[in-house]
Amino acid sequence: MTSGQLELLLHGALNTVYLTLGGGALGLALALAAGLARCSEHRLPRWIGACYVEVFRGLPTLVLAFWFVFAVPALGWQLNPMWAGMLALGLNIGAYAAEVVRGAIQAVPTAQIEAAIALNFTRTQRIRRVLLPQAYRAMLPPLGNNLIELLKMSAVVSIVSIPDLTFNAQLIRMSSGETTLVFTGLLFGYALIALVLITLVRALERHAVRSLGRTPEPGPLQRLLRRAEVAR
Repeated sequence: MTSGQLELLLHGALNTVYLTLGGGALGLALALAAGLARCSEHRLPRWIGACYVEVFRGLPTLVLAFWFVFAVPALGWQLNPMWAGMLALGLNIGAYAAEVVRGAIQAVPTAQIEAAIALNFTRTQRIRRVLLPQAYRAMLPPLGNNLIELLKMSAVVSIVSIPDLTFNAQLIRMSSGETTLVFTGLLFGYALIALVLITLVRALERHAVRSLGRTPEPGPLQRLLRRAEVAR
């Protein structure tokens, strides 16, 4: 593989990271809004949140990407392909993550909410000081899974000519004919990005556990070191 091809792959990997993080940030914002709306005491926010979840959970990411890249310009609004990809990914994953947020909020013990009401907290204060800090710990593992799913889903946008890792790998394959080498590198590229994301999510999980005054479970490396010490 030439230096130019390697540079093309690295550029595609960087775009894949941008798509994953940008789509993940948008999806998280939408998930928090929709999840909180679905837990609202009022019917209208619950209806709006339910409509968002049911509509975008049922729409394929590829169709959304095609719509943003090819249909929206026909309406007079030109989107950068990278932004279009982030929108498609974020809208889709946000619908799934909204159910994670709703479930985590509903898992907070009712006694905690009643105590906040007894302390004369407003609804905003109850959400910010009681609900979200406790639900945050429960949200992290499934949201981490959603982020990895988003990373794998980002390969779909290569079909609409967004130069991500998959798209650039296809360009190299067509120009060099090295199918096995290119797609093996592609597998390792996605695996490496996923490993970094998983490590970051686990670090956030440990931080969340410590913020609640608990001791986090040891990671694989710590467990291995402890076994080595015991073996001595």
